[in-house]
Amino acid sequence: MLDAAEWGIVALSLKVGGVAMLVTLPVAFALAWLLARVRFPGKVVVDAAIHLPLVVPPVVTGWLLLLAFGPNGPIGGWLQDWFGITVLFRWTGAAIAAGVMALPLMVRAMRISIEAVDRRLENAARTLGAGPWRVFWTLTLPLSIPGVLAGAVLGFARSIGEFGATITFVSNVPGETQTLPLAIYSALQQPGADALVWRLSCVSVGLSLVALIASELLTRRAGRGLHVL
Repeated sequence: MLDAAEWGIVALSLKVGGVAMLVTLPVAFALAWLLARVRFPGKVVVDAAIHLPLVVPPVVTGWLLLLAFGPNGPIGGWLQDWFGITVLFRWTGAAIAAGVMALPLMVRAMRISIEAVDRRLENAARTLGAGPWRVFWTLTLPLSIPGVLAGAVLGFARSIGEFGATITFVSNVPGETQTLPLAIYSALQQPGADALVWRLSCVSVGLSLVALIASELLTRRAGRGLHVL
């Protein structure tokens, strides 16, 4: 069984992962729709830039976030000067790092779902007098919702497993930024903490497994719905 401190780590991980997923969701969907439905110069470059966090070392991503959101960074300085907000060494910074790392997976899953919507249905709706926004809200979005949710759940799973960018950007502060992966890393540095590592690892694997199963079920549902159409 987990003690109170360990349950706190789990709760913090769920909070960071949930906030990261919710904040990243509209951005990921907008980018997915842009890549799936709009032709524009430099589309390949934009696509590659979105997927960079998948291939560059997470430490590099964390360092870039530190440059951008640090007190002397363009975003961090603006937040500090105008709103008195700082994300360094805060759980909000951990959520930002997790969201950035999850963004490519969410965009990829959502883009596939949007591209699977038959454009002939959209064109038929337009010929019947429906405007672009009505086509989107009544046809494209409802048909792609299961895939969008699958991408969101996948992003949540990635967020609760984020380590490298988080520890580089907001450090490993117990009770503030120490999510499950960071707590496991800290426990590995302590002699005789094998039982703690086992407990936290089992929780981490269990949460990720549930999220991945949910994402797969939603993906299959999306495929069946589009196949029926």
